[in-house]
Amino acid sequence: MMPFKKKFKQLEEADITEIERRIKANDPPYNAQFEYANNYICTSKYTIVSFLPKNLFEQLQRIANAYFLGLLILQVIPAISSLPFYTTLVPLALVLGVTCVKDGIDDYRRHRSDDIVNNRKAMVLRDGKMVEEVWQKVVVGDIIKMENNHFVAADLLLLSTSEPNSLCYIETAELDGETNLKVRQALPETAEMGDDIGQFTQFDGEIICEAPNNRLPKFEGKLNWKGETYALDNDKILLRGCVLRNTHWCYGLVVFSGHESKLMMNCGKTVFKRTNIDRLMNALIIGIFIFLLSMCLICTIACGIWESIFAGDKFQIYLPWESYIPGTILGTKEGSVTEGATVLSMLTFFSYIIVLNTVVPISLYVSVEIIRMGNSLLINWDSKMYYEPKDDPAKARTTALNEELGQIEYIFSDKTGTLTQNIMEFRKASINGKSYGDYLDASGTAIEITESTPKCDFSENKYSEDSFSYYDRRVPDGIRRQDSHMCDFFKLLALCHTVMPEEKEGKLEYQAQSPDEGALVSAARNFGFVFKSRTPNTITIDNCGKEEVYDLLAILDFDNVRKRMSVIVRRNGKVQLWCKGADSVIYERLDKSCRELQELTTHHLNEFAQEGLRTLCLAVKDIPDSFYAQWAVKYKEASIAMENREEKMNECYEEIETNLMLMGATAIEDKLQDGVPDAIANLAMAGIKIWVLTGDKQETAINIGYSCRLLTDDMEEVFIIDEEDYDKVKQQMEDALKAIDDIKKGKKTETEDHVDSVRFENGGMPTGTATYNSADDVVSLEGTSDFALVINGHSLAHCLKPELEMTLLELGCSCKAVICCRVTPLQKALVVDLVKRNKKSITLAIGDGANDVSMIKTAHIGVGISGQEGMQAVLSSDYSFSQFRYLERLLLVHGRWSYLRMCKFLKFFFYKNFAFTLCHFWYAFFCGFSAQTLFDPYFISFYNVMYSSLPVLALGLFDQDVNDYYSTRYPKLYHPGLVNLLFNKRVFALSVIEGILSSIVLFFIPYGALYEEVTPWGKDQSDIQSFGVVVASILVVAVNLRCALDTSYWTGFNHFVIWGSIIYYFCFILAMYASVFNYTYQGVAFAVFSSANFWLTLILTNVILLVPVVAYRFYITSIKASLTDRIRMKQRLTKSKSRSRDLHIRRTSTFRRSARSMRSGYAFAHQQGFAELITSGTNMRDRASSVQLKSPVTLTNVKKFDGHSANSSKPKNGTAAQASHPNSLETYETGGKILYTEKL
Repeated sequence: MMPFKKKFKQLEEADITEIERRIKANDPPYNAQFEYANNYICTSKYTIVSFLPKNLFEQLQRIANAYFLGLLILQVIPAISSLPFYTTLVPLALVLGVTCVKDGIDDYRRHRSDDIVNNRKAMVLRDGKMVEEVWQKVVVGDIIKMENNHFVAADLLLLSTSEPNSLCYIETAELDGETNLKVRQALPETAEMGDDIGQFTQFDGEIICEAPNNRLPKFEGKLNWKGETYALDNDKILLRGCVLRNTHWCYGLVVFSGHESKLMMNCGKTVFKRTNIDRLMNALIIGIFIFLLSMCLICTIACGIWESIFAGDKFQIYLPWESYIPGTILGTKEGSVTEGATVLSMLTFFSYIIVLNTVVPISLYVSVEIIRMGNSLLINWDSKMYYEPKDDPAKARTTALNEELGQIEYIFSDKTGTLTQNIMEFRKASINGKSYGDYLDASGTAIEITESTPKCDFSENKYSEDSFSYYDRRVPDGIRRQDSHMCDFFKLLALCHTVMPEEKEGKLEYQAQSPDEGALVSAARNFGFVFKSRTPNTITIDNCGKEEVYDLLAILDFDNVRKRMSVIVRRNGKVQLWCKGADSVIYERLDKSCRELQELTTHHLNEFAQEGLRTLCLAVKDIPDSFYAQWAVKYKEASIAMENREEKMNECYEEIETNLMLMGATAIEDKLQDGVPDAIANLAMAGIKIWVLTGDKQETAINIGYSCRLLTDDMEEVFIIDEEDYDKVKQQMEDALKAIDDIKKGKKTETEDHVDSVRFENGGMPTGTATYNSADDVVSLEGTSDFALVINGHSLAHCLKPELEMTLLELGCSCKAVICCRVTPLQKALVVDLVKRNKKSITLAIGDGANDVSMIKTAHIGVGISGQEGMQAVLSSDYSFSQFRYLERLLLVHGRWSYLRMCKFLKFFFYKNFAFTLCHFWYAFFCGFSAQTLFDPYFISFYNVMYSSLPVLALGLFDQDVNDYYSTRYPKLYHPGLVNLLFNKRVFALSVIEGILSSIVLFFIPYGALYEEVTPWGKDQSDIQSFGVVVASILVVAVNLRCALDTSYWTGFNHFVIWGSIIYYFCFILAMYASVFNYTYQGVAFAVFSSANFWLTLILTNVILLVPVVAYRFYITSIKASLTDRIRMKQRLTKSKSRSRDLHIRRTSTFRRSARSMRSGYAFAHQQGFAELITSGTNMRDRASSVQLKSPVTLTNVKKFDGHSANSSKPKNGTAAQASHPNSLETYETGGKILYTEKL
């Protein structure tokens, strides 16, 4: 391994020292001196030679596998082996073999995939001719020709294409999962070479670019050719893994190859996530091993005492010590009896490690993986999480985290596309201080829009879309009158964007990088300002039937810091800058003459925000030719800079984007997804805290929060942190914490006399249920349900500093809901990491776009929504589906069931194995601590494989305490998982104690029953083999009956495996112990089963084991019924009644109304890197038909925290709220004596 490590170290050092890359076209000797990687790739882990040793080494790194290998080594030593070696070898070989075969198949597939890729053909320019080469022989500096539908062999600089304006279209599904086409464009200077092989042969350009890295959306470099320098960016690069589409041919120069390509550098190792239960099991395994060593030590000491002090050595007459033991009567080794006893006791220690090793059976890990796989398949097969419009089922992309879905305490959610549909519709506009978008009657009064409301007629416009709906006739009328303000407004929307047009079947279609941008360009199109085409240097629009061509001078790109984009165009000798972006950044750059218009626009923005609309501000600037000429020189220098290119370009942007003239604002609607309010309300009632991390403006996010019930009228306060100064932000947070503390103290005395809390306890009950109680260890469900926090992005930047992050964490965790506005993707990940690092809670992040990937990867569990923004989030997630509402079912149903099943499985598994193993320990006191086994060796091997495995697997796969309807109807059932209640160290200890007590009953009851027993024919029947068969038979029946008691949900499979396992055991040993096999236990089973004493002992022992459990559970469910018990009773009662009754309770929505002054903001979903040439986003889809606009949503009791109202609180009508609480459970049985009511 050392040569490999040395080689990897050299590669790492090479990566560090390679600051920039230099490449000369058609100059292999020059390029070879840098020793760039070739185009050969290898993603496999093994070779034929290294497979077996390397794979076994990896498997033995698991503590359990190494432990059992150690046991196997001990068992092949005759001096200490008390069991045949095959009792461990068979299951260990099975586990290692199955894993080895699985890994081998996976690696074989990787080898085949590598071979297919490495041997793909490419046309490469060699010695003035295009020759066919396999990919692995392509090197940096080669010129490659590709044709339509061909894969890109390496990272290439695009030189020329067959399409007009040197465009080419690529599909990037292997990079980001998106199937929509992207656009790339060659430099006009290199595009002139066309398809001329002679010119390509003479091409001697030199590329100076960045070193290999994994940044997919960015590339920085420059081309020196013919004495000129040209800037290179990502829009001129074709990445390996892309597919050429709708382009006959193109030529490219290899820049990065093989493992240095961006695709391969992004193929890092997937982070292996482990659940809380996994981590707990590791600790428990260590504890069990210590317990095992303790038992072995007891047996070792007892053996030494027995052999040396008592009469142990006297038995040498019948069974001499081995020849190598000092003091043996065989006389082969001299020494005293004490010395011999010491050696014997030391050997006994290792012998008992072998005998008692089944406290941690190897089948445990196999069973856990089977259960996880089964529960993952149940998620995949759930028809209620299948989204038919997209033919998209839910998918569990991992099998290792299912039970952790039942323990989620914090959900971090994106808003756009996750809570909303991310299908944008242009609704309103503010133009020159006037608001448009409402339907007005003859008197000018706004009227509510319904399905019967007449729409504006756009039939005069041949480019109009049938799906576009608009109701305010003042806008089209103004455009017909050639109102200059309106015309300039929509002209800006037609010019300032990165949309790519294309014609399909004679229809003009747009490929927009974001739904927001597509909606705005589409709106301009329907109002008569049609964006028709573009080239690298021009933009063509149709202005109400007149074609206008603008020279495109520059695009000032959008990014999350700038929050705006601009284009600089020239027409008729006039240079203009058109800009759109967040109101906050636009306002900072406005000319002073716009103050009055700014106030009117701000008022309109507030109105739009109250309706939950997403807004942008528009502005324009006339630029003198002389100023532009000077600026263009600086801009070109910045664009080709190899150091700090982004900073230099941003300085150029800031210089020219000043003294803008405000034109107005747009407002587009992004509707909530179906079922989002109910889902969020249910998740909140389950005790899950929801944090929304969005790039939207504050007011929009707040109103969406109320619409989706993230914020409710029941909350005491909604604290807003929006200062920009560090000290003021700190003061706001401290004041909010003080207010929360004061309100809680004030309410404490009011709630002391009420049973408003729930305690979930296990007690001594093996299943562990949730119990209402007013004892000290009460977990309140209302402690964090009264407050919400809204925090802005600039405030969040201060809060995430080390000095304030713990204050933010305390404040956020004191609130039921948190909304972070205007956050960047990095801030999303930092917020998730803050909670993950400092809280002992399980986090889940859910999103739908590339900007959510970092958040999804950071959280314990990541969920991807397959929406309008591509598949990046899905590809990075652990679970995926199409609608946010499915998250409710994923957590409250599948997550809770998986957690319940895994906890039941582990408790029962440890119980049955301690009950089985400890019988050997008790037998040690009757066999002189000789490490003789009580059971048949085959029974020891088959116990966890054949006799008791299937029932517990059925329990872990199918069990459910209540059905899916009641799981979502009563979300508080989710609470045990939040506090890790159903399986923890205490529950494990109780299971172990119960197993120990059961082993005592299993051993001593049959011992007493068989003591000095004789058959009716006078034969002795108390031999060790008969006794072992009796105990084994009772054990199998007892553990399977106990599994039946633990089963809450019976299926045909449960019946089959439980009763079938018992029947199979008796049939198997009758056959195994028959004379035909000539086994040492021949005839024992028939003799034992023929005895009435055996059957009476079996019944008596099982009664003693099971009746106390049944009695205790009956007492608990009757006297101290848990929420689960009550709902199970309601479920049974409901099944017995008529099913025609509608059991669903619809919750009424709640809204806030507020007279607070709203400050306008910004909401725009866009990504950086689509400027130079303008890649396409998703295909424009027909937008949903217009829906009825609701009345504006206003707010109440939303509090900007300034420290003056720290002690204020809103009076609540708690009685009224409780009376209609959707989670209250009331069941009256006519004529019955039981009243099931709950006060939650």
